[in-house]
Amino acid sequence: MPPRHPAFFLPAAMDLNRDLKSPAALISKGWLFLLLGLVAGGLLLAEDFSLRRLALLAIAIWAFCRFYYFLFYVLEHYAGRERPYAGVLDALKWSLGRKDREQGE
Repeated sequence: MPPRHPAFFLPAAMDLNRDLKSPAALISKGWLFLLLGLVAGGLLLAEDFSLRRLALLAIAIWAFCRFYYFLFYVLEHYAGRERPYAGVLDALKWSLGRKDREQGE
């Protein structure tokens, strides 16, 4: 068997399924998301800039942010959900299903 390259070796103690709790890592993750969004938006606009494209991109970003807020804040605080959602798919599954809501989950 060929030797493992150190870049591809994950120690057995490293659990990739645990929650991220380090404040520095959380802040870094947020800044990386901002950077990713700015680069992606910049590349979209640099290809063929127009005010129409800029406005549509801004509206799409705003609408997705509002949908995310709806899934994780409005449904949890105003629709009677007792526990936090495990993710976007969990929130969508709960909001589209009637049986769970009627039974009080």
